[in-house]
Amino acid sequence: MKYHLWTIGCQMNEADSRHLAARLRQAGYTACDDARDADLVILNTCVVRQQAEDRAWARLRELEAWKKRRPGLRIALMGCLVGTRSGPAARLRGQLAFVDYFLPPSDLSPLIGTLLPDEAEARSADERDRIGRDAVRDDRTASAAATGGAVTANVPVVLGCSHACTYCIIPYRRGGEHSRPAAEVLAEVRALAGAGVREVMLLGQIVDRYGLDLPGGPDLADLLRSVARVDGILRVRFLTSHPNHLTDRILDAVAAEPRICPQIEVPAQAGNDGVLARMKRGYTVDGYRRLIDRIRSRLPEAAIHSDFIVGFPGETEAQFLDTLRLMEEVRFDKTHLARYSERPETFAARRYPDDVPPEEKERRLQVLENAQRAILTDTNRRFLGTTAEVLVEDRDTKRDRWRGRTPLNRLVFFPDPRPLLGRVVPVRITWTGPFSLLGEPAG
Repeated sequence: MKYHLWTIGCQMNEADSRHLAARLRQAGYTACDDARDADLVILNTCVVRQQAEDRAWARLRELEAWKKRRPGLRIALMGCLVGTRSGPAARLRGQLAFVDYFLPPSDLSPLIGTLLPDEAEARSADERDRIGRDAVRDDRTASAAATGGAVTANVPVVLGCSHACTYCIIPYRRGGEHSRPAAEVLAEVRALAGAGVREVMLLGQIVDRYGLDLPGGPDLADLLRSVARVDGILRVRFLTSHPNHLTDRILDAVAAEPRICPQIEVPAQAGNDGVLARMKRGYTVDGYRRLIDRIRSRLPEAAIHSDFIVGFPGETEAQFLDTLRLMEEVRFDKTHLARYSERPETFAARRYPDDVPPEEKERRLQVLENAQRAILTDTNRRFLGTTAEVLVEDRDTKRDRWRGRTPLNRLVFFPDPRPLLGRVVPVRITWTGPFSLLGEPAG
């Protein structure tokens, strides 16, 4: 039996897909690159932006036509398009009758339950779901051992979100915030390390809130220290942080533990207080600036990443220029930039007219992209002639060179005939660009 797994969206989706792929391999399925050759096709979807949702619906229409020609083809839909069990999933069942399985985000039980040998003994759909949920809980650690040779892996630690920024659909599709027990996280990380993974990224919509719902349990700082001490793990990263929850304890853990990479992803989203208030972000621009100062006082070399949305309802040209000024002032090491996309169910969709024209959103996006490119072109020059410790992640076969990242998350390419996958290699940087560096082995 062959399966094809199509994934778009965030690192959380990538983590869910990794887990599902490993479980399918354990069940005897073989991955195939062409969906037309598959017996089972799974779409792991994202709806954070309209463009991502449009891509998912286009694939679904294509699969509907395929199923008419191949009635035996099984189709599974998972991720944020499905949403929680009490949300869009119920409506989609009637709308997408050709889909066999609907999997809520991070919940593989509707499919896993049908892959187990005792499926025939299950007397109802609820019973199959129960079997599937038990299998997912018990097998998450076991499936981590089937990583397919990956050097890096994403590990969810906080599922869902309860913050409800006015533009964000995540709480409506992934449900309320809850933390995974530390013992469960550590068991998964140990299994990943045993399978050859050398770097893990701890994930949460607001990862800094890890443990707040676990009475007497560890917080993120404690978890980071514990994960960094797992044998075989060389690097630990975490995202996404929220300005209101990135504590000094977390920053001090990063400073004290050499295996925790000094990379902090803390989205600003806008550089104007009026826009931030309409977004319901819960901080001011000056508060964000003070946070950046705190980060740099404890971690002077830290790479600081951010997210920005342009064209939020009511955003004026002056307010947009405030965002540009913040970007140029902080000089972020990486930014994720997006045009505002109205999302159903959100407060913004219900209360704020989407009044910034598409062409103006695109213009503002280009202005920020050009500014960020100029910033990175300049700041990356400081690495020229230096030696960086690069964790080798994979090989660029087209150009016959290795690809890896520094602790500050700079992408580095370098040639070397030796088998280096999964090793940390000192690389002398010989060329710098805005988005990658080139080098040669230093030893």
